[in-house]
Amino acid sequence: MIITQTPLRISFFGGGTDFKDYYRPNKGGAVLSTAIDKCIYVIIKKRFDDKIYINYSRKEIIDSVDEIRHDLVRESMRKTGIEKGVEITTLADVPSEGTGLGSSSSVTVGLLNTFYLYQVQSQPAAILARQACQIEIDILKRPIGKQDQYTAAFGNLNLIKFNPDDTVILQHLSIDEEVKRELEANLMLIYTGITRRSSDILSKQKKNIKDKISVLNDIRDMVEEGKEYLIKGKLADFGKLLHQGWERKKILAQGINNPLIEEIYQAARKAGALGGKICGAGGGGFLLLYCPVEQQSQVRKALRNLRELPFRFEEEGTKAIFNVKEG
Repeated sequence: MIITQTPLRISFFGGGTDFKDYYRPNKGGAVLSTAIDKCIYVIIKKRFDDKIYINYSRKEIIDSVDEIRHDLVRESMRKTGIEKGVEITTLADVPSEGTGLGSSSSVTVGLLNTFYLYQVQSQPAAILARQACQIEIDILKRPIGKQDQYTAAFGNLNLIKFNPDDTVILQHLSIDEEVKRELEANLMLIYTGITRRSSDILSKQKKNIKDKISVLNDIRDMVEEGKEYLIKGKLADFGKLLHQGWERKKILAQGINNPLIEEIYQAARKAGALGGKICGAGGGGFLLLYCPVEQQSQVRKALRNLRELPFRFEEEGTKAIFNVKEG
């Protein structure tokens, strides 16, 4: 039996520039993001018979890979060559749909890592990330970018560059530990209670790329600006830049923002948050806020009907946390 743990992520700046429709013709894209200590778990166990059991929000019992309805499991098994005689279970620390924390990519990276380990064919993080992109973007044609897969595979706080030739450069952001702890303490994740199909919003955003190049250029430029603020310890400026980024992101597609999200965000700003953004595609899920610790009680009071998700940064990417060979 093998159990793997794969982190979710929050993205600060650059979302949308990791679409190939943007980074190929526009001299590359970039994001600044971090893995967090909320995770996806994948369990695989050998079965006595040749059937395939899959447990997630539903249960599948099938005889062949082609019959699998869970598309990420199906394509990950095809990619790694597992054909039969296994039971697979996925678990999540937070709801795995519509949260904006990159859960589908974490599931894909976690599945690939688990399946390779099961066959004693451990793969480096770069290969896991690249193959997860192939599954989600090239095979399943999902309207997503490439940042989530790399954060899930590598972990940590990173600046990730997406080059026009499709290569990816991941730069671990080494900032002062005291600054990092303060940043971590000043961030809040608030669950809006709104669930949405991210693919609907992302499809609109992808379609709009050619008409939103100047906005996306601004969003990409904020990555370097945000990095410099972290290196120099200018965290208040970092928080204010988050607000500017959110104002730009709302322009990318209809549905990213809505009246309820705007009401929640403005209430948080009035209570002391310097900036923030909806995680992921937008339209719902988690709201990330930058708020100095001394103001957070006022924000919690203003948003008392909503649930907060405490979190910390996660240094490690996907990894095995249990690995016992079965007879």
